Amino acid sequence: MTAPDPTVPRFHLAVPVDDLAAARRFYGEVLGLPQGRSADTWVDWNLHGHQFVTHLAPRAGERAHNVVDGHDVPVPHFGLLLTVPEFQELADRLRAAETEFVIEPYLRFAGEKGEQWTMFLLDPAGNALEFKAFADDAQVFAA
Repeated sequence: MTAPDPTVPRFHLAVPVDDLAAARRFYGEVLGLPQGRSADTWVDWNLHGHQFVTHLAPRAGERAHNVVDGHDVPVPHFGLLLTVPEFQELADRLRAAETEFVIEPYLRFAGEKGEQWTMFLLDPAGNALEFKAFADDAQVFAA
């Protein structure tokens, strides 16, 4: 896991989950995130230096989708921009855990501006996650 850059602000994100034990297994064991403080109704996670919290709450409403590069992308979603080796390592880890992907890992926009590796999956509560990697970091905000 990469160390946070102190010059870049870290985000805080809280998402609803309907089963904290399932969230602990998924985020702690499958994704390998270090667990921070917790209580009966929430768990803090270190998401590459960002404070990510799973809160016990009823399921969210229906999800929307947008077509991107020919794939049906779930909205809302969140995730991380990783290095290409970190992305491939996580993809291998998720496959080994027999994770069901919403969108299998693939190279999006190949040969175009914004070329990136991407994959989408759902946590046990149905929250959509996207992990991506750019070989050229200058392409992250390419227009």
